Amino acid sequence: MIRKATDRIAQLLMAPRSSVRMFAAAATTLALTLGATDVRAQAAHSGHQGGADHAAIMAVVQKLFDGMRKGDSTMVRSVFAPNVRMITVAPRQGVMTASVTNGADSFAKAVGTPHTEVWDERIANEKVFVDGALASVWVDYAFFRGTTFSHCGVDHFLLTKSDAGAWTILELADTRRNTGCEQWTKK
Repeated sequence: MIRKATDRIAQLLMAPRSSVRMFAAAATTLALTLGATDVRAQAAHSGHQGGADHAAIMAVVQKLFDGMRKGDSTMVRSVFAPNVRMITVAPRQGVMTASVTNGADSFAKAVGTPHTEVWDERIANEKVFVDGALASVWVDYAFFRGTTFSHCGVDHFLLTKSDAGAWTILELADTRRNTGCEQWTKK
C-alpha cells in the first residue's frame, strides 16, 4: 500500500499542474494512505502549533537558514539526517519537473563554497504538525542573493525526533517560482 502511495505521489509531482496543487495532492495521498482522513483534526489532536516541540522543530529549520546565511556547511549539514532526501519542484523548459537528491552533501558544499552574496532564505506563514516523533513543517519562503530577490515558493520539511529528543530533517521538499511572489518583493 505504501509503495502504491509512493508511486502516486511521484505521478502527482510530475503532473503539469501548479506546484501548490501538486504538493497538496501529494500530501493528501500520503495522509490518506497512512490513515489520516482529516489532517486538520488529527493535527489539532496531536499538537499542531503547540508546545516545546513546536519551538524545537522551528529552531532546526531556523538553524538551516542561519547556516545558509553564514555560508557554514557544517551548520547546514548538522540539521539533516544522514539519509535525507531533498526534492525540488521547479519549471524546466516550461514544465514543472521534480528532481530528487539523496543526501545533503552537494547542498552543504554549495552553501560552504565562498560566494560574494549572502544566501538569505526568508520564511513566513509556518504551519507545524506534530504526532509523537514525526513532524511536518510547511512554510512560504523567498530566496534572496544579498538584497536581490531570486525566487519564492513553499518549503516542506519532514522531521523525526531521536530517542534523545533531537529533531532532524529527514526530507526537504521545495517549489521554486518567480510568479506569485509579490508579498516578498513589495517595497
